[in-house]
Amino acid sequence: MSNAQDALLAQLPSSAPDLVLEGQPDSTPNVIDGVAFARLYGEPLFRLPNDLYIPPDALEVFLEAFEGPLDLLLYLIRKQNFNILDIPMAQVTLQYLEYVDQIRANNLELAGEYLLMAAMLIEIKSRMLLPVRKAEAGEEAHDPRAELVRRLLEYEQIKLAAQQLDALPQIGRDYVRAQIYIEQSLVPRWPEVNAIDLQEAWADVLKRAKLTAHHTISREELSVREHMTGILRRLQSAKFVEFADLFDPARGVPVLVVNFIALLELAKETLIEITQAEAFAPIYVRLAYAPT
Repeated sequence: MSNAQDALLAQLPSSAPDLVLEGQPDSTPNVIDGVAFARLYGEPLFRLPNDLYIPPDALEVFLEAFEGPLDLLLYLIRKQNFNILDIPMAQVTLQYLEYVDQIRANNLELAGEYLLMAAMLIEIKSRMLLPVRKAEAGEEAHDPRAELVRRLLEYEQIKLAAQQLDALPQIGRDYVRAQIYIEQSLVPRWPEVNAIDLQEAWADVLKRAKLTAHHTISREELSVREHMTGILRRLQSAKFVEFADLFDPARGVPVLVVNFIALLELAKETLIEITQAEAFAPIYVRLAYAPT
């Protein structure tokens, strides 16, 4: 039985039966405590089928994961506290080749780049065994390990920098950015005047006019345009004028009616604005203007 099959059996619950090997009688009962360890097409399975095939690579366990030959070589050096500037090539090469042999047994395609590094290590070791050439005056002899040491140091710096960057908080992984919408407007927005409020204010003005009315009969020609001009002149001298202050009850109801019609005409032509600070507050009138 293969290692993958042994590993699969180890994952089965304690109530599951053993595999039925070829040539041995099947002594497993059909139902064990009424619990099935798997379902196939909705049907419970209380024992494994005799013709079950498990691929050899169905179960793989990686004790150490390396990102490349330099990562493996750096791991071997740091694990044994070797001086990276004075690498014992014989010992490191032997350990490296042992790991490459394990990779070749499982994945020959992945072992290609590791074999290239192994060949480089063997070449460096062989060059170290050769007699050292005499260097020119004032120059040190060239170390065959210098290029390998340079590559290892650069790789280690990049690896440490990548770990530090990965440790930084990242949006979407460690936290979520809060987003809120704030409506900002530079133009003041006044509450709209309800037609009922305007009607009640006009009724109050008429009520006060009737209290001061005189029983005189006279004929007076009233012009809406003249009252419109009078209202505009009145508003030019004040920023806000209360609605009731635009009417003089002593002049009688006809004048108040014409004045009110003039006020409505100005509002219709958007020459004035009728507003209030809040609901049920006094009504004010002001000149309309276009904010820059």
